[in-house]
Amino acid sequence: GLYKLRPLQELSENLEGSLCRPQRSKWKRRPSCSGGLDTENTPNELIQQWSPPHKKILTSAKGKENEENAFVLARRPRKRRESSGLCWDSLPDELLLGILSCLSLQDLLRTSRVCKRWHCLAFDESLWHSVDLVGKAQLDAELGQVLSAGALRLRCPHTCIGQPSFKSALKLRVQHLDLSNCTVETSVLEDILSRCRHLQNLSLEGLVLSDSIIHSLAQNTEIVRLNLCGCSGFSPESLAEMLKSCTRIEEMNVSWCDFSNLHVQAIANNIPSSISHLNISGYRQNLTMEDVKAVVKRCPNITNLDLSDSVLVTTDSFPVLQQLSSLRHLAVSRCYQIHPASLIDFEKFLNLQTLEVFGLIQDSYLPILCKGLPHIQINTQPFSTVARPTSASRKDRTLWGMHCRLVYKH
Repeated sequence: GLYKLRPLQELSENLEGSLCRPQRSKWKRRPSCSGGLDTENTPNELIQQWSPPHKKILTSAKGKENEENAFVLARRPRKRRESSGLCWDSLPDELLLGILSCLSLQDLLRTSRVCKRWHCLAFDESLWHSVDLVGKAQLDAELGQVLSAGALRLRCPHTCIGQPSFKSALKLRVQHLDLSNCTVETSVLEDILSRCRHLQNLSLEGLVLSDSIIHSLAQNTEIVRLNLCGCSGFSPESLAEMLKSCTRIEEMNVSWCDFSNLHVQAIANNIPSSISHLNISGYRQNLTMEDVKAVVKRCPNITNLDLSDSVLVTTDSFPVLQQLSSLRHLAVSRCYQIHPASLIDFEKFLNLQTLEVFGLIQDSYLPILCKGLPHIQINTQPFSTVARPTSASRKDRTLWGMHCRLVYKH
């Protein structure tokens, strides 16, 4: 018949009990297993010789008084420990990377100190594609480590940068980089940018640059947005070379730089036709009407143009600007050669949506102008957003509209 299987625990307990029972007398005949058949031909000697040795049985202390009460000492078999689950070491790298991708920046750095394998996984380039270090007052070797880890997006404006200490000469993968208003030596900036070849969005606002840096930027032919607002330290020749190489630029901010009229001419005569957003404000008497005509001729698809703080721009520029059929946003704030009464001529700009004329009209005249130009919003943006990584009116931590996964929290 069929026998029901008993649980392993019950079998184990029965086995232990049998080992602890007293042995039968050696003189008592055991029942025959052969059902009464003759056993004289059984090779008992060979069986004993080839069988594995029996475990030595420990009995009670020797003595005549204990001969009849012999008992067996046996060790209970150890119970196998049941596995509580998969070991971390047995997980494949792909699964561990998926787990690590859910960690914050601080937790990821702590995880990297567990063992060598986890250290390598924690610095896998797939985990460091976007990093926001805003709030980190000092960056030294950390910056080089983050960039070398394969960061594609890095945001660290208003930071004091020391020596990044790159361990290899390999080019960096970074594509979107915000170093606006950092405190950094020009030589350190040269080292960082000389390793970049894939930049698409770059902000160096307020930094002292060099011709070497501008030459490095010329190697990044995929740049789409470039913010050089308030920069200095480079020549008109290097600027012209860079503009000739970077033919895909769509947004460029070169306002309030330490420029001469030669720098402005280099921009006007070499600016790529791909430009749609341009901020060339702040040049007082260095931006002439000829420069404005050159810009309009080279860039017919401009939609956002800022000519503010240029005293040589007059009402004669209106017919020139009207050639820009795609123009949506125009700023001529503090262009004092433009008479307030002439602003009504912007009614001819049928596609114009916003107009910034700060400093040209008094507040009392603004409602009258708004009534005369009902299709245009006037004086809505005191600060330009052209090519800037984060708008001054926004409180989020985006980088040209993109969020960073790893965020420093202090």
